Amino acid sequence: MQLNLIRKNLGLMQRGLPVKLALLLASSLVQVTHPYAASVQDKRAAHQLASAQSVVVDWNRNLLVIVRTHGAQPATIHPTRSFAMMHAAIYDAVNAIDQTHEPYAAGVPHASRSASQEAAAAAAAREVLVHLYPAFHATLDAELQQSLSQIPDGTPKTEGISVGQAVGDLILALRSNDGSSAPPVPYVFGNAPGDYQSTPPNFPAQPQFTHWSRVTPFALEHANQFRPGPPPALDSDSYSDAFNEVKTLGIINGTVATADQALTGRFWNGAIQNYWNEITQTAVLTDGLTTAQSARLFALVNFSLADAVIAFYDAKYIYNFWRPVTAIRNADTDNNPETVADSNWLPEVTNTTPDPSYPGAHAVVSAAASSVLNSVLHHDHFDFTVTSEVLPGTTRSFRSFSDAADEATLSRIFAGVHFRFDLTTGARLGQNVADVVVDNFLTPVH
Repeated sequence: MQLNLIRKNLGLMQRGLPVKLALLLASSLVQVTHPYAASVQDKRAAHQLASAQSVVVDWNRNLLVIVRTHGAQPATIHPTRSFAMMHAAIYDAVNAIDQTHEPYAAGVPHASRSASQEAAAAAAAREVLVHLYPAFHATLDAELQQSLSQIPDGTPKTEGISVGQAVGDLILALRSNDGSSAPPVPYVFGNAPGDYQSTPPNFPAQPQFTHWSRVTPFALEHANQFRPGPPPALDSDSYSDAFNEVKTLGIINGTVATADQALTGRFWNGAIQNYWNEITQTAVLTDGLTTAQSARLFALVNFSLADAVIAFYDAKYIYNFWRPVTAIRNADTDNNPETVADSNWLPEVTNTTPDPSYPGAHAVVSAAASSVLNSVLHHDHFDFTVTSEVLPGTTRSFRSFSDAADEATLSRIFAGVHFRFDLTTGARLGQNVADVVVDNFLTPVH
């Protein structure tokens, strides 16, 4: 069942966290065989089983439907926070039963190993999402019942639900004062060469997420932990080379970029974190991952995405570097003889994302996600297709996670919205964030 309607707010059902934690602590430790254990000898059967019954994928899809619904996502709260919270709850709930890896949140007790991991995952996801999106209360309840209907009634199912509800409340409490509800910081556009300015043709009144670097990260110690150095000087060769590249290849209705390059620019011109959650779904189902493995992979990916966003907004609003459209239209002010102004220049995708150029968000997010997928799945070669967020029904095929990340990154030049140095710096930042997440969180219990 897919979420496809915004339902009326039916209110939040509050549950007592201490009571549920007490129930979890009282649970017995009974070893059971994992219901989704993948067989090396029969990976096709495992793939079919995962495709039919992957509760973690189902709830990732449910959240994608919500954030793609017009008006559902609060404009001042970045959706990567929701994905990270939901998958933190799913992971900790499943891992409380599986007990093979370290928990994410402190205070998550072990539960009975006979409890249903699938029930725990679904209940945890629903608990978090009902709080974050109360208008979807009734629909989320229906989704929960759909998930639970696939699980036989009995004590394991009941215990799994209790685990999921308790852990969901724990994650909500953990993130209740993380700075995400603060109002955006009013922004004053600069007017000197290199300063970020509102971009034509739509000229947004304010840039987005000016407050987001102040949000508590999920894994990083602080937002500026890997803050990059500044962009190149306007009178440098590095700047003029990048300027002329995007001016030539990223112009709307241009004649230099190939048809495929122009399509690439448009194909990836959507919410980049959504693409990578879809790619993670494909990887989970193709590799036939267990519920516990799926929960861990999605959590690591989405912690990396959430912290990558916090980190790149820190850098964006430290350097406040102008976008290509502003730079090209005002090139006669940059004191660089290798750049020539074009007062009518517009990017291939017409409108530019309303925030400073350096570093590039697509590069940071794509490097972070592909790095996690490579690290956890231990392979880069992987044949898969991606569907565009903004060109309905349009797909592109790739042979590896790295190939997709590279194309998503370079697409921003063809889209006309980033300089190459935005992207190279962004990719390093994303890689650094992913390394912290994978090396230090949800590690195996020894």
